[in-house]
Amino acid sequence: MWRLAHLTCLICAALFALVPLSLSAQEKRVDVALVLAVDVSRSMSTAELRIQRKGYAAAISSPEVVHAIGLGAYGRIALMMFEWANDTHGRVIVDWSVIENQTDADRFAELVLDDSSYGQRRTSISGAIARGADLLSEVPYIADRHVIDISGDGPNNHGAPVTIARDAAVESGIVINGLPLMTKGGVGFQFNIPDLDVYYRRCVIGGPTSFVIPVTDWEQFPDAVRRKLILEIGGRTPPSKAKVIPAQITFEEPYDCLVGEKIWRRMRDQYFWDP
Repeated sequence: MWRLAHLTCLICAALFALVPLSLSAQEKRVDVALVLAVDVSRSMSTAELRIQRKGYAAAISSPEVVHAIGLGAYGRIALMMFEWANDTHGRVIVDWSVIENQTDADRFAELVLDDSSYGQRRTSISGAIARGADLLSEVPYIADRHVIDISGDGPNNHGAPVTIARDAAVESGIVINGLPLMTKGGVGFQFNIPDLDVYYRRCVIGGPTSFVIPVTDWEQFPDAVRRKLILEIGGRTPPSKAKVIPAQITFEEPYDCLVGEKIWRRMRDQYFWDP
């Protein structure tokens, strides 16, 4: 009888010791680990860079986004933001943070606004995707989904071809969504292309439920980011009537995903200029 009681106590003690570990692991779970990759190439003006920051801050701290976070299985997400330009520029703006309530979202937004960006040379979407994938591999939380949210106002013109980085990221289980900024301004506007939304759909985004939300006017930016975050947090496919372009199998003519590199080489040969 004594041995049975002793064994029972040992089992209870072992089970009790496991409880904190289970709770600790549960606390580290998030619905999605989301990387915000923000373009700071010189094709964007100083004013546009500031508008971009304010738009992200307003969207992240919006009640609609906080509400969407609360609807998840765990009611929290892991979020971080970094800026990108050329293949070697990838500076963290706000490191990994858990967003669970309005206070968390407001704090993240404050950190976004407290930091400043300065235009950098060249545009390497491939470098941004690779950097985002590296950051997701180091996320200190267990996430059901890994997503890179990438914004930019021009095609890839530096580093590896964008499709190579995209395919590698998607193969590893990452979803890539795009926010093409189809605006004009900045020093390197000559490198913009009129169908940047098509370029992002055909060359940049990938993975289940991936999509593109084009921005044609800076006034649209905060709302576009807010809608994009809500869709990404919920892991949902955009409704067909929304101003969103989902990834899709296409039988269109092949798209030249090296268009940015070709424009840069042509401009370099003509003006000996390296923006």
